[in-house]
Amino acid sequence: MTTQSKPKKNESVESSTWMTFLAQSIDSIGTEHFTDRLIKALNVLAGIDFAQAYAYHQNERPVCLFHTFSPEKRVIYVDEYLKGPYLLDPFFKACTRKIDTDLYRIRDIAPDRFYQSEYYRSYYNQTGLSDEICYTFYLEKGVAVVISLLRSGGSSSFSAREFRQLKSVVPVIVSLAKRHWHEVPNEFKDNSSVDQQMDSHTLIESKVSTMFGQRLTPRETQVAAQVLEGHSSEAIGKDLGISVGTVRIHRRNIYAKLRISSQQELFAMFFENITSVGGQI
Repeated sequence: MTTQSKPKKNESVESSTWMTFLAQSIDSIGTEHFTDRLIKALNVLAGIDFAQAYAYHQNERPVCLFHTFSPEKRVIYVDEYLKGPYLLDPFFKACTRKIDTDLYRIRDIAPDRFYQSEYYRSYYNQTGLSDEICYTFYLEKGVAVVISLLRSGGSSSFSAREFRQLKSVVPVIVSLAKRHWHEVPNEFKDNSSVDQQMDSHTLIESKVSTMFGQRLTPRETQVAAQVLEGHSSEAIGKDLGISVGTVRIHRRNIYAKLRISSQQELFAMFFENITSVGGQI
């Protein structure tokens, strides 16, 4: 005869606290208290410094659904982000690829050279984050929602155990969030009758093409877009079906035509343009 081991006292308390906040979240669906209670419930499973959520739809400006930042931090995380940097956000890009509903670490969906990219150095680094994991799911009309759980620079990354715990409640979190934000698709234009099936590079390519007009060839536009996103020459070559050497030639030609000498200058030109027009494509 086998006996089941009793749960440790702290695990029992944790479970009870989780259930209490979860019940409160359910009761507050559709009210201003929902997000606060939802984050409190998640905070039981893993310490969270900040949280935010965005809704994305095709090439429209994202909608910030909620955030827990101070007014000072809001400037970087929300105001500056919505001016254009969201176009290079790995999670925004992942949503255009329609990744599955799930919980993801940023490093799992980011380009191979994301942490060496100018977007990371010039914008993401300003946030002072040490880690970011996100619940990603979809509402009607193809609207994607990303709930970001953030750790600041003074905190360690989410542990494997914390990630597993947060991942285990994906169905619950998604179900609650869908019910709470079911009207969010109405905040975007109805483009259901328009064929806007876009691959993972179309938006950035469109912006690069608009910015640089006739100075770059279509292939150079593709390469420039992927460089901005943080892809290595090897990854670009594999994606476009060309050799690494050809990619490097394209990069040299791009820099020469734009009269710049580095990826940093390319990003500076791109960032200056998108922030001056509010990120619209």
